[in-house]
Amino acid sequence: MKVIVLGAGVVGVTTAYYLAKQGAEVLVLDRQAAPGMETSYANAGELSYGMTSPWAAPGVPLKALKWLFMRHRPLFIWPLLSPTMWAWGARMLLNCNAASYKTNKSRMVRISNYSRDVLTDLMSEVQLNFDQREKGTLQLFRLKKQVEASKADQEVLSEFGSPFEVLDREGCIAVEPGLARVAEKFVGGLRLTADRTGDCRLFTLALAEKAAEMGVEFRYGVTIHRFAVEQGRIDAVITDRGAERADRYVCALGPYTPTLLNTVGIRLPIYPIKGYSITLPITNPDAAPQSTIMDETHKVGITRLGDRIRVAGQAEIIGYNKKLGRRATDTVRHVVNDLFPDGGDLRQAEGWTGLRPMTPDGTPVIGPTRYENLFLNSGHGTLGFTMSCGSGRAVADAVLGKTPEISFEGLTAERYGQ
Repeated sequence: MKVIVLGAGVVGVTTAYYLAKQGAEVLVLDRQAAPGMETSYANAGELSYGMTSPWAAPGVPLKALKWLFMRHRPLFIWPLLSPTMWAWGARMLLNCNAASYKTNKSRMVRISNYSRDVLTDLMSEVQLNFDQREKGTLQLFRLKKQVEASKADQEVLSEFGSPFEVLDREGCIAVEPGLARVAEKFVGGLRLTADRTGDCRLFTLALAEKAAEMGVEFRYGVTIHRFAVEQGRIDAVITDRGAERADRYVCALGPYTPTLLNTVGIRLPIYPIKGYSITLPITNPDAAPQSTIMDETHKVGITRLGDRIRVAGQAEIIGYNKKLGRRATDTVRHVVNDLFPDGGDLRQAEGWTGLRPMTPDGTPVIGPTRYENLFLNSGHGTLGFTMSCGSGRAVADAVLGKTPEISFEGLTAERYGQ
């Protein structure tokens, strides 16, 4: 069976790998010059199995209003004249209730936990060097009310079997000694012990190399225009280099997925949420993070990647805008300097911005579509790296006519009437 995978980010590459592993002939198309050049390029570097949660949660609308007035705010909404943007926002607000949150989180955790297990198997099969660490994530609380609010998350973590530790200030310093220098700035934390860290782009590059050794063809610099449909099936994908045909197709184009699917009448509420990161060299290993710290106040993650620190966060709703403004990374710079002032050299920080493919309920859209030979693997939001191996393996199984090891209930385009 020949399969075309559209998109060479971490989700597309993992899908291609698992297709090839099961004997498929695979062609991957991407407009960039190499794998992992867009959303996967410089994200937070977190494999956040314990922190898998939808953004749409009870209390978020009120928090969002407060965030808009913070100096170093986690959220900024540009008042664009965009019906698509406002419709997406309205759908997200409808999911900000306890019942929807529980349903959406359970669907996300299903993929996330499976992905954790699949990555473990993958690491035993092939050698991939991507600055991986297995030291968990520390959700850092600056305020006592944040500690109290985390009890609801602890109940959910217990329900889904995600291991965690509740830490006081001394406990936080024990796992992240670099925080001893700023002990007065936080009161405690929640440590997700099963979480991992790693450089998503390095992982994507390494796995793409393994996939190529297995026979996967990667064709870069290809602009994808539309699908051609014939008798209720996808007949070809039309590119700037002509038509490409296969038995089956997988769309893994991240935030650009809706643009392509619109050409065949599939309307999905996947919206680009802009995020920022900086990467800086470590100057004092003892004063730098050991794993990932998630600053609950600013919603910024600080991750150690080998001899570098990656700081990522912010949510900017501004459409398909990838401009990196002069002051765009001020918030992430502030947080790393506030918590690890002696850990790295901010003067050498490299800034980056990327678009996260977000659904209003937080759950990705994976699995089959109304077209029998078209499958989706998109909409993972901030959790593309976390969910990539699990969703890639499950979608590959479905494409090849096998029963995936996890259910697609509530995950397909059907939940949006598509």
